[in-house]
Amino acid sequence: MSLAAQLVAALRDRGETVAFCESLTAGLAAATVASVPGASTVLRGGLVTYATEVKAHFLGTSVQHLEKQGVVSAETAIEMARAACEETGADWGISLTGVAGPDLQEGKPAGTVFVGMCRKGGAKRGVLFELENAGRNVVREAAVDAALSLLLSTIQEK
Repeated sequence: MSLAAQLVAALRDRGETVAFCESLTAGLAAATVASVPGASTVLRGGLVTYATEVKAHFLGTSVQHLEKQGVVSAETAIEMARAACEETGADWGISLTGVAGPDLQEGKPAGTVFVGMCRKGGAKRGVLFELENAGRNVVREAAVDAALSLLLSTIQEK
């Protein structure tokens, strides 16, 4: 069973939902979950906030604030996950922000990924993943796997 299918099953068993706020992956995480039959019972939707101005809008902050704290940071990832929950009413918000490459962003190399996770009305966290830089699409796919794995392991712990 694929990672996405395991996540859909775990969320369905708990009667919970998920939404995404994606920058680095531009909707790939939501699309990966949506590819699983029955995903409509758990997937609320998502935000693709590729441009900094769009992130700022959904996070209710300024571009200057995001640039100061870092668009590619744990803090921004946490705020993005919170926005996913708030904008969609999901139980879980997952976000992905990072550097797909080939160039550095904010002095960070390709493969630097922050995954944010938020539980509605509860805990929030941002996790750094340093993925192998094997090209843009490999980084993006590995980032999705990391995000889905993080949520699945968190659900299974509870």
